[in-house]
Amino acid sequence: MKLSPLFKGLITAAGMVGFSLIAYYFIPITSPLHWLVYAIYALGICWTLIAYWQSDSFTGKFGDSFSTGFRCFIVATLIITLYSFILNKMHPEFAAEAAMQYKQHELTIPNNSKTPLEIDAEAIRYKNGYAMAVVYGSIFGYLIIGAVVTAAVSALLKRRN
Repeated sequence: MKLSPLFKGLITAAGMVGFSLIAYYFIPITSPLHWLVYAIYALGICWTLIAYWQSDSFTGKFGDSFSTGFRCFIVATLIITLYSFILNKMHPEFAAEAAMQYKQHELTIPNNSKTPLEIDAEAIRYKNGYAMAVVYGSIFGYLIIGAVVTAAVSALLKRRN
């Protein structure tokens, strides 16, 4: 059965979301196992590109391979970003905790020229913008990782042709 790059992106995203939920509930936050979500992402892209390389439609052109990988990673990025947004909206305590840590950090800076009222106002802005900051970071990070992995694997497959 031949799966399209878009469908492989959906499967990759489902694996990422599933692992993220397992990690959230069962793996301590300090564990390096949380980084495995990026490995799942990279493996999904590699799976897509290797399947394309083995198919009859493989042209050997870098652009064609990159385009195939792009279709996979853009879908996965979209879904994992949506998941990140929904998770952070469902858990406002993440923003509250991050704002509290920001405030504590600001209060411990020696010779800080900000007043406690200014620091409180900044912490509130930080809390209100937290979900969007996570989404922006997620989009940017996953797009960069996806482009790098796709370019590297496409270049390797082009050389092997």
